[in-house]
Amino acid sequence: NEAEEPVMEKISKEQIKALFESKFLRVFDIQYAEGKHYYSATRRPADRLAAVMSREQFQNMVPDAVSCFVVMKEDGKEPVLLLTREFRYPVGRYVLSVPAGLIDPEDEGNESPQLAAAAREIQEETGIVISGTDSLKLVNPLVFSTPGMTDESNALVCAVVHPTGEFRLTQEGAVGSEKFDGFVPVTKTDAEKLLKTGRDADGNFYSAYTWMALMYFVSGMWEA
Repeated sequence: NEAEEPVMEKISKEQIKALFESKFLRVFDIQYAEGKHYYSATRRPADRLAAVMSREQFQNMVPDAVSCFVVMKEDGKEPVLLLTREFRYPVGRYVLSVPAGLIDPEDEGNESPQLAAAAREIQEETGIVISGTDSLKLVNPLVFSTPGMTDESNALVCAVVHPTGEFRLTQEGAVGSEKFDGFVPVTKTDAEKLLKTGRDADGNFYSAYTWMALMYFVSGMWEA
């Protein structure tokens, strides 16, 4: 048997070659060994790739985006997880989604870029303004989408809001390519069904971040 090649534990900038670059997406060739190529799709420019970060930079990196678990807790009513129907271009249909969006450069000037971005995205995609007795907390500072293909990452944030009589949900704040088709308030029973079937009411699959939101909701961790 041929001896296995040693696994390289550190990638240098010299091993990274750009293959494609656009405003929102880049593809790099990580030449991890002689004649060996690993391709990575990312939102990041070459000098901000996770692969070339030092240990300190990696452990303090700001994620690319934020995904939000919005729980509506209205007096006298059962709490619900607020999901949306969002058109996702790669799958060509509306799927159950959570409010989410990119972390902007100006967010990085805040004490918590993740929370600043979350508050903005929740307002844009639901009309909810976090205030008063509402809470906004970091569930996880950074999770990778699929590190086998990309270093794209999301923070996970939970918002618990307390609607009043004047409260109105709206998706009029959608920007750019965002397309929505209404809201889906999910009770705990609904969430358990969605988790068991892996499909929405129309039989469509949903994203991993929606699954995370459902699990977080049914676990009761949002109440902690």
